Amino acid sequence: MKFIEAITLFFKNYSNFKGKSTRSDFWYAQLFLILAGFLTTVIDLKFFKYTLTGQPVSDIFNILTIVPIYALSFRRLHDIGKSGWWVLLQLTIIGIIPLIYWYCKPSLSAEENNHDDEKLYLSDATDEKNIWDETNK
Repeated sequence: MKFIEAITLFFKNYSNFKGKSTRSDFWYAQLFLILAGFLTTVIDLKFFKYTLTGQPVSDIFNILTIVPIYALSFRRLHDIGKSGWWVLLQLTIIGIIPLIYWYCKPSLSAEENNHDDEKLYLSDATDEKNIWDETNK
């Protein structure tokens, strides 16, 4: 998926908490949010300085993107076979670590993703070689 397509899907599915999102879709949207956050901060500093009003452009951007961020996070967790409610782990400081790990995991195959009660394994197509395994030398 390309960067522009991922951003388009990010805003098109702003309230879709069902379905799945790929890793590239998720991480391109995160890249966009970081770049846009930097840009809105620069605009705030240029035009509003440090006043009691805060950072209005950044605040408006954050308010407009909070629902799409959660929707995308829910869909990404669904893609790896987890409940979207796990996104609430980010409310704890330590909970960010497993979320980042899960966001980086490859998608499950269609067969594995439909069996919620069984142990979920990665498909053989996405199986990666362990570089630390000494038997592969």
